[in-house]
Amino acid sequence: VQLQASGGGLVQAGGSLRLSCAGSGFLLRHYVIGWFRQAPGKEREAVSCISTNVGSTYYKDSVKGRFTISGDNAENTVYLQMNSLEPEDTAVYYCAAAGPVIDSVYSKMVVAQCQPGMKFWGKGTLVTVSS
Repeated sequence: VQLQASGGGLVQAGGSLRLSCAGSGFLLRHYVIGWFRQAPGKEREAVSCISTNVGSTYYKDSVKGRFTISGDNAENTVYLQMNSLEPEDTAVYYCAAAGPVIDSVYSKMVVAQCQPGMKFWGKGTLVTVSS
């Protein structure tokens, strides 16, 4: 199981970026996929989670309405579209996977919790938002 996050970069406040999380060695749709971030001196926090199998999503309150998580099962990739970026969004972003999760009710629960204690992690991608 491998995850590869990409798409980070430097952007001005108000700008947009799209992060990609590509999976290899497993099918993302059988897992709950999460995006997490860690800013310097701060703890890692959940940003968004998704189960493409049951269509459930979770968003951290501060990103609701600005970020959109989605999955492309054919590409075995989960995306995080980030719009209206703010300097407070500056962090290293990681994607992670929990599972496999087959039961739909359990999938929805894992998505709703969206905890950093997922089993599989990719390397991070740095997002820097300048003011």
